[in-house]
Amino acid sequence: MKEISIGEFARRSRLSLKALRLYDERGVLVPSRVDQASGYRYYDTAQLEEARLVVMLRQLQLPLAAVKELLACDPADAAARIAEHWRDAEAAHDARRELADYLVSRLSGKRSVMYEVATREMPERSLLCLKRNVDEQEMWAFGKEFIAIMRERPLPKIEGREGAAFCIWWGLVNADGDGPIEWCAPVPTAQAESLASHYPELSLRTEPAHREAFVALPDPDAADEAVHWHLAGESLEAWAQEQEQEHEGERLALTPEDLGLRITYLASALGTEEPYRDMALPFAVDR
Repeated sequence: MKEISIGEFARRSRLSLKALRLYDERGVLVPSRVDQASGYRYYDTAQLEEARLVVMLRQLQLPLAAVKELLACDPADAAARIAEHWRDAEAAHDARRELADYLVSRLSGKRSVMYEVATREMPERSLLCLKRNVDEQEMWAFGKEFIAIMRERPLPKIEGREGAAFCIWWGLVNADGDGPIEWCAPVPTAQAESLASHYPELSLRTEPAHREAFVALPDPDAADEAVHWHLAGESLEAWAQEQEQEHEGERLALTPEDLGLRITYLASALGTEEPYRDMALPFAVDR
């Protein structure tokens, strides 16, 4: 193999010196030799093909860590991974297009229910809860912490959605700020006090009976999940506005501010046609 300087390699690969140094630091495209005295980098001409592949993979917006993994794969495996990445990218693009279409309609003075909304009755329930202000990075770890508690010390099972654990979003959590999130697990009311003594890190409270409007959420591995969550929430808000318009002179006595917009997780999806997760808006009409 012919060895060339980093400057010549940059010229022939059309990569900048800055990019080549970055790729070296990340282990993506490592020089064949580094001069011990001067620190100058040298590359084999055979690496030019690899450099061109890096350029194309980056144009697909693959992170450097993924690029590094692909370069280590055999061609057939790399091809399959690229095809999978592009399918996910297209699905994410479709989800964002839905959001863009919704925003265009809303800013044009139209607001419609995008997802199918259904309603259900929820009884009064005793809940063991864990509430905390978290940011976007801490949000998933907080959920895992609550799930770990439930697995280590399982609670008595309550069938159906009434017994499913749920997460209340008391405030918006995104890249710009944190918000209070509360994880809740329903428990049998007759055993609530005694059970609470075994969970000192959780608080016991009672949630009143209410109705809920809800929409099914996509599977956890759906592309751009956050977009689907946002559209589901907007659909519930639009539905609530329609209900107030249809019942003139009445108002929704319960709102997300009262009981909290929540995502319910079915305890077990085995043998059921119900969605694994749904987003619900508690409400009641004050007549």
